Amino acid sequence: MDAIIRKIPYTCKAPIRQGIYSQAVVVDRTMYISGQLGMDTASGQLVPGGVQAQAKQALTNMGEILKAAGCGYENVVKTTVLLADMNDFNNVNEVYKQFFSSNFPARAAYQVAALPRGGLVEIEAVAVVGPITQAS
Repeated sequence: MDAIIRKIPYTCKAPIRQGIYSQAVVVDRTMYISGQLGMDTASGQLVPGGVQAQAKQALTNMGEILKAAGCGYENVVKTTVLLADMNDFNNVNEVYKQFFSSNFPARAAYQVAALPRGGLVEIEAVAVVGPITQAS
């Protein structure tokens, strides 16, 4: 049996981890991206402007991690959206559709008691590394 390859992609263009976890882990062709807050990479702080600004920054950070593994948003097959307030769901959707415009990934969304650093939204993802062909 061939060994399965495990790789840890990294980019300095997304926030540096604040705990004992990786930005992402690739196992074979599946990439698991850790939850991304709306953190500004330069300052290490949450971006101002509310939930939409934080969602945009979280997805931008995710995009940098995807790039580090040779992927793009089209490689994402599943996301999980964690919200401090479920009433922000539609506001996050307005931003989300700017990054995912077709062949939408599967998704789950949950309201949680609290997010790290007082964040309003956190988004994690699963992606497939390499070319993807859409079946009809």
